[in-house]
Formats: sequence, structure tokens, C-alpha cells
Amino acid sequence: MLTVHLFVCNCCFCRTALLYLGQVAVVNENLSAPPSSTYFSVKCSPNVQYRITPPPAKSGPIPTPFNGNTVLLLTMDTASEVENDSKLSVMYYGKKKEVLGKAVVHLTAFEISLDVDADRDGQVERNNPNKGSWMWGPNGHGAILLVNCDSEHTCRKSLDSEHAEVTRVSDLKDMSPMVLRTSGPAKLPEGYKLTMHISQGDAECVRVFRSTAEKNLFYKSFVKDYPLVVGGEDLSKEVPCLWGNAEMNFYVEGLRFPDKDFEGLISINLSMLEPSSQGFPETPIFTDRVVFRVAPWIMTPNTLDPVEVFVCSTTDNDPFLKRMRRLVKNSGCKLKICPEDMNRGDRWMQDEIEFGYIDSPHQRFPVVLDSPRDGDLQDFPYDVLLGQDFGYVTRTAYGKEVSSLDSFGNLEVSPPVTVNGKNYPLGRIIIGVAFPTATKGRNMTKVVQDFLWAQKVQEPIALFSDWLLVGHVDEFMTFVPAPDKKGFRLLLASPDASYKLFRGLQNGGHGQAKMFDGLGAEEITVDEILSDEKLKAENNYVQSCIDWNRDVLKRELGLDDDDIIDLPILFHVMENRAVAYYPDMVNMIVLGKNLGIPKPFGPKVDGRCALEAEMTSLMEGLGLSCTYIDDFASYHKLLGEVHCGSNVRREPFSFKWWNLEM
Repeated sequence: MLTVHLFVCNCCFCRTALLYLGQVAVVNENLSAPPSSTYFSVKCSPNVQYRITPPPAKSGPIPTPFNGNTVLLLTMDTASEVENDSKLSVMYYGKKKEVLGKAVVHLTAFEISLDVDADRDGQVERNNPNKGSWMWGPNGHGAILLVNCDSEHTCRKSLDSEHAEVTRVSDLKDMSPMVLRTSGPAKLPEGYKLTMHISQGDAECVRVFRSTAEKNLFYKSFVKDYPLVVGGEDLSKEVPCLWGNAEMNFYVEGLRFPDKDFEGLISINLSMLEPSSQGFPETPIFTDRVVFRVAPWIMTPNTLDPVEVFVCSTTDNDPFLKRMRRLVKNSGCKLKICPEDMNRGDRWMQDEIEFGYIDSPHQRFPVVLDSPRDGDLQDFPYDVLLGQDFGYVTRTAYGKEVSSLDSFGNLEVSPPVTVNGKNYPLGRIIIGVAFPTATKGRNMTKVVQDFLWAQKVQEPIALFSDWLLVGHVDEFMTFVPAPDKKGFRLLLASPDASYKLFRGLQNGGHGQAKMFDGLGAEEITVDEILSDEKLKAENNYVQSCIDWNRDVLKRELGLDDDDIIDLPILFHVMENRAVAYYPDMVNMIVLGKNLGIPKPFGPKVDGRCALEAEMTSLMEGLGLSCTYIDDFASYHKLLGEVHCGSNVRREPFSFKWWNLEM
């Protein structure tokens, strides 16, 4: 609200005032009136509206008597065409209604609006009333900002957010548009200026660039065409005033993902400053404010369509690659093979990275999350994946030894679920940690957990995975698509299911059928497995660990027993932790309706592996096709399986994260 004080002493007083369109100006009549004033009257231009407060006791003839602290509130509803084209005058009268003085205010109304896409339709609308706040949900509002974490630089690869300048026009599409719109006279009084400003806390999270070369936008761009306005050390900068009916385009760049110390909300302010008396700084007469939320990093579950499959080539995995090529081709997606000179023998593609994406109404692209494990594959995500419209983010565990639980075989996400009436249309992230009461167990590093929680849209679930030697949740669970309303099944490793199957074989006269037949490994019969009391005790322990996780998953994902399929898998204990006894079929790759499953080399009945037969029967009931991949020597013996050695980039959700009900 603009306050205008009119001081009059038995003379005519005149001054000027500048009003922001729709702004309320206050004329304090008690301060303005000559000392003996008893009455006053008001006249104004047609486009000026005023009201008196407190209002007169009753409407009556002009002049109006003073009533306590009488104040005039005035506004203008249309922008001025020229400077001082409207006015308001006040006449002051004594007790006998004699004229004591006159005060005149010459008014100039202007409109300045800092605009963003607050209604999330991909267009920057004019002066949205909700642009200064952010609200979730389909009826929500507020602009969205992407972290500029891809790379438009082809010569020397680096994140675009690392450069405090715009060097390529293609980089602008990753930024959120913001428009400064003005209406009013072509010229304002001397000394008025516009300033854009942000808080110190937001300075490391955002940059704003101004366009000076819109006509050249699709042809070429130079740094000078898009000067930095605010961001980094620049918290405030004067913005050239384009008076009259004009627009100025800005581009807003996100620099940080939401995290423990950053909720993701950013405010950008535009203030008009009015000159003060000599020796005093300018004073703000209005501030316009817009709010952005930084888009979260979003994971994609097995139920989304595959786009690309990533595996490593090593000196000993040619048979594995041959079967993977066939599976990927049949699934209609691409296969990307990381050569040995890049992976340096590190075959665990799943453990190094996790694929996700970021999304806004104006742009969307995949973003790879690089794990803190930093094995010999550590250069792959940055050197190979990072590129134009392919982003990169990582979290580093400074000062802490990284454990196996920081590999991303220990990071999964569920399909969409509804739990006790609460919808999770983007699913829920799943991580493995130590048992809640453990004092010396391994955990996923805190910086990664903090990052995952801060994204908000896929609320994480912590499972107990430290009972495993490797310690990854993908060793005992996965999700596959299903044709019913639920849309998926949870697959769980189950020693109980394995013992049930083996006892059935024994009762059917197949107790001498051998595991690992023809592998050159130590063969063992069904009878020998069933008589091994130590193995049975180990698997009773494993089953209890899985059952604990089963209860957590049922509760946190809103599942019934019918939503879960138990897969026959045995474990044995090494170094007080469990590993798969034979290739772990739950550790599979899911490509639409095609499953790439570790070949279990189970006991054969009538020439067919009984474990494969059971698995195929369970999956065919869901309309899924099973391909068994021999990973015994190249992965299983190294304590991993098909899923550990592969990774899948998938199509994003059709659901827009900002429509979540929070």
C-alpha cells in the first residue's frame, strides 16, 4: 500500500504519486489538513476510485465532516497513457465552510507483473494471482523448475549448471521461462528503477538470465545475449525498465535438487524503487514475487516400458551377452554394451547407477543417479550417459567408508500403490538397511537416504537387508507386471517354497535328481539337500528375515497375500551372512512381458529343470514369458545375478508429480 501524505497550510499544495495498478494509496487527512479544518471534499479523475475510512456517520451533502483519523483510500483500475494523466484534489473548509486550502495529487498508474507458468499448462500466463505461492495437487498452483543437470557441451563435457552463463540456445529449453510485463506511460519520472532480488539461501539454488536477443533465438546465441541477472554472488541487480506496453523474457535455471537442507522452494522478487531525499537510499513502493518448486528426481518401476538395457562386456560373459541380446531384441528395446576398456572388469551395472527422470510442463529428460560405490565403472555414468537432454546427479559419502549397501542393487521402487486410502501414483522407493535394533550393522549412507527422502514424491520404505552378505534388496524381492487391477505382483525369495518343491520331488521318487548337473560344479542330489540339517537351519533363519520384510512390504504397500508370489530359492551362510545357494531367480530383469531369469540349474525331472518348470508355471499365469540366462560362472559365482549385471532405462510415468495430493 502506497502512503501519500499531503501537508497543506492555507495554500494550494501539489505533488505527484506513482501507483502500481490495483495498489491502494492512503491519504491521511488529519496530517494533510490545515489545523482548523472541520470539513473536506474530494474530486478525482474518472479512472480514480476512492473511499473514506472510517466512513461518515451518514451520507450527506458535500463537504464531509472530519471523523476521527479520517483517511482516503484511493486506487486506479487502468494504466496511465502518459505521466500524471490523473489527479485527486481535496478542498479543506473551516467551521463556517470557508475554504482554508487545497491539496492536489497528480497520479500515474502503471502495471508491472513478473509472470511464470503458475497454472502448469506450459504457458506463462499474465499476473496469475497464485504465482507467489506453491500448492500440490490437481487443483494446485505454482511454477516448476528443473535442475539443469544435463550437458549441452560437446567438446569438454560438464554439467550445464556448472556454468554461470548461457552458451547455447538449446540450453534454454531446460530452464523455466519467466516474463516481465509492463503497461503504462512510455516514460516514468526520473529516479525510479526496477530491481530483481533473491535471498542468500536461494543464491546457490537458482540463476536467472535475461534475454537481450530474442530475434536471434533460433539461430545463434552468445553469452552477451543472455546476461546473468541474479544467482551465485549476485543477490540483486537492476533490471532495465521497458516502459509502455512491453515484455522482457527471463530464463530461470535450477542448480540443486531438493535435499535435507533444501526443501526445493525458491522465491524471486521484483521491486520498484522510488527515489528518496538526497543522502537516503531508494525506498520500495511495491514488490512482485513468484515461487518455483524444483522438480524431484523420480525412479521408474519394472511395470513401466523399457527403453534401453545396459550391460557390460567382460572376458568371460559372452554366453550371457548372447542371451541378453536375444531377450532385448524380442522386447523391442535397445541394448547398450559398456566395453571392457570402459568398465575395466566391473560388470555390476545395476550397482553403479539408478535411472530416473525429471519433469516439468515445458521439459522432461532422464537423469542417472550415480551411486557412491565408485567401482571401476565410476566413469561410465558421467563420461558416457551425461549429455544433451540426459542428466546426471550423484551423492558422495564424505568421511565415511562406503559399504556394499550403498550399491544400487539395494535401491528399488514399487509400482503405484494405494495404502490405507493414501495414493502413491509414482510408487514408493525401497532401500535396504541394518535391522532397526542393530548397533554394528551396515546401512545405506545417510547422504543418499537424505536425498531420496527429500524428493517427497516416492516416500521410501526401509527393509532389513543386512542379513545378506552383499546386502541388496534385489536379492530377495522384485516386481513383475500383472494383467489385473493391481497391475503387478511382488515376487519374494522363499526357502520354504524351495523345500516344499524338493520334498515333492523326493516323494515322487526323484530324490536322486541332481542340482548343478553338467556344470562342472559339485553336484548334489535332492535327498542330500533335504538331509542337510545345517543348510536347513540356515534357511530357517533366512526365511525369518524374509518374513519380517514381507510384513513390512504388506503394510507399507497395502498388499494382501494374493499380491505376493513366493519363488523357490535357497541360501547358505558365508561369513555370518547369506548368499544364494543356486542362481537366485528373483534377481531377474523385467522387460515388459519378458523376464530374463538366472538359470537355476535345478534337479531335472523327465529332462526338464524342476525349478524352471515351477517358475515358468507361476509366471505364465500372469501372461509373462520366461527366458533363462546362464549367469552361473560369470555372475552367480561372483555373488551376483542377471539383475545385478544389467540396468534398464524406462519410459517415465504419465502421471505428473505435481498433481500428487500431499
